[in-house]
Amino acid sequence: MVNYSEFTMLTTKYNQLLLISDQIKKAVEESGIKNGVITVISKHTTTGITVNESLECLESDIESFLSRLIQEDYPYSHARMLKNYGSTAGNATGHIKAHITGNHCHFSILNGLIIKGDAQDVYFCEFDGPAKRTISISIVGE
Repeated sequence: MVNYSEFTMLTTKYNQLLLISDQIKKAVEESGIKNGVITVISKHTTTGITVNESLECLESDIESFLSRLIQEDYPYSHARMLKNYGSTAGNATGHIKAHITGNHCHFSILNGLIIKGDAQDVYFCEFDGPAKRTISISIVGE
């Protein structure tokens, strides 16, 4: 059996890490699938999905690290007029940060529960907000 669902969220900051573990757990419960796999994917190219420990200090460290690594004031090639968009691209850092974090994660499901480490949580990463964002969840199993 395959179960597909989506949820949307409104982000509030230009760069933001948001926990989405509860929404994913709810999707598994509502799917009725007891054993299988789940894939969580962001539908945007300036956002990410990542798995890490849910600690405020770690969130701050991750955001700080990405900001130092991918600086806003660097002369990126993407920061130019894009004729097919009809505007100037100003979100090069969002694309690069999303490339580093990735846009998806996978987990096994056993007896109706997501199999993950005790300290693992799923984050949605906003790198070009605030914006309305959509996350897709595919669950395959029985």
